[in-house]
Amino acid sequence: MTRTTDWWRDAVIYQIYPRSFMDSTGDGTGDLSGITARLDYVAGLGADAIWVSPFVKSPMHDFGYDVSDFCAVEPMFGTMNGFRQMLNRTHELGMRLIMDQVWNHTSDQHPWFVESRANRSNPRSDWYVWADASADGGPPNNWRATFGGPAWTWDDRREQYYLHNFLTQQPDLNWFNADVRAAMLDIGRFWLDEGVDGFRLDVINFLGHDPSLADNPQRPANMARPAGAEPKDPYFATINSGTVCRPEALPWLAEIRAMLDEYPERMALGEISSAEDTLAAASDYVHGDDRLHCAYNAALISHEPFTRGGLTKVIEQVECLFPDHRLCWTFGTHDFPRLKSRWWNHGDAIIEHGDSLDRLLCLLLITLPGSACIYQGDELGLPQAQVAFDQMRDPFGIANYPLLLGRDGCRTPMPWQADAPWAGFSTAAETWLPIPDEHRPLAVDRQQAETNSLLQFYRKAIEWRHCAPALGCGRLRLSPTADPVLAFERTHPSQPLWCGFNLADHSVTLSVPDRHRQLAAPELSPWTPDGTRITLPPYGVALLTD
Repeated sequence: MTRTTDWWRDAVIYQIYPRSFMDSTGDGTGDLSGITARLDYVAGLGADAIWVSPFVKSPMHDFGYDVSDFCAVEPMFGTMNGFRQMLNRTHELGMRLIMDQVWNHTSDQHPWFVESRANRSNPRSDWYVWADASADGGPPNNWRATFGGPAWTWDDRREQYYLHNFLTQQPDLNWFNADVRAAMLDIGRFWLDEGVDGFRLDVINFLGHDPSLADNPQRPANMARPAGAEPKDPYFATINSGTVCRPEALPWLAEIRAMLDEYPERMALGEISSAEDTLAAASDYVHGDDRLHCAYNAALISHEPFTRGGLTKVIEQVECLFPDHRLCWTFGTHDFPRLKSRWWNHGDAIIEHGDSLDRLLCLLLITLPGSACIYQGDELGLPQAQVAFDQMRDPFGIANYPLLLGRDGCRTPMPWQADAPWAGFSTAAETWLPIPDEHRPLAVDRQQAETNSLLQFYRKAIEWRHCAPALGCGRLRLSPTADPVLAFERTHPSQPLWCGFNLADHSVTLSVPDRHRQLAAPELSPWTPDGTRITLPPYGVALLTD
């Protein structure tokens, strides 16, 4: 295959959520040694890289996204030696390691914040965002935290409010302060010196804020919410322009990129979240060679089934905004309901031909240009778990229950062995989140033993992606089709590829281009054209070449 020059441009990335991947100690929580023990599975899937969610020291109010020491491993997950073993094994298997970095905020237990809140004159007094009360003694403006409630909390010691876009225990760093930026870049160098291959930068578009502290405008009733936003989430009652995608932050990206460029073949993947137009915002963060290398595309994290028109609009926008394909496509992460449940259970009806839909979504993910990220368990077809309130751990879900159910349902432990205690994830008496019974039949051992399982399909699809020249560096050109078929061509001089997707639960007959009559991947898409026509079954996919 003709691969792109930069490994990250077309990589298949596998996201690992450490708490829920594999428990090696028997305490009910996953850890770094557990990840190391299961890396052969990830390599066998065909992943080029792993993204590991936070494992540095943290009080765990937000499960690692509240950092109290950026350069130490959280004891719950292991030691620095355990991290190095995980990193070395990743490299031995031919994969790269992308490490989650949380640079927008810290824990309120971080020594920097402890010093900053002590008084208004200490050396780090300006390392966080502090503001005086409004005239009535309340918060300085109407900014809301993404997890609910005001984005400001009063501190008696300083007699000021501090900004937190997330939990009260996650105060925002003041990126306007050059010393803060220098400290964060040194943290990046620490881990790059250890040998990590890149960073996933958490909520990177929250860096900075409106210095005027003006109120956010109310959202008009007829204005759509951002892609991926829960329809009832009160955070989006306003247009959050004071804290999200601030123009002041763009020059800071050049500083981050310059630090990364000190190290060959390293990269930064930006999470662009809660933006009004996520794709447009993401393009700003990866434009040129002095910003981030690539960004997530949350446009496919949808609660509504895709249509030809909807997908066409997304692809056209991507082709316009990302001509060099600095984009990572994904159907889910640890922050969103499971892919399977967003699609199979639409309204009160369970979608027919769901197994075929699973395979269509897999092929769509791997045939789009750019990199692709698979969240652990999506390759098994795990549905969203239903977690009772007394078993919930997610602060977002607990705070907003029952309006929003939170993120626990997509974070339950991986089922490795269908018939083992805790599905082979742990030997503990109890795990940090329960493993639902409906996940057991989908366990890795069962699917490895089944030739036609979804897991085996993902493996074959990723292997084919690595061998198909058009999927490495080929451009994308949409083909004219009618509902319900989406079709596009991935161009390549030696082996162009035509992909047709039937997005309906009934068979469809359509015309195929004159020069695309041969099956490109019979084991993935065995539908042979009959002359100039091809009939696709419900959720069928045609993969054709010259």
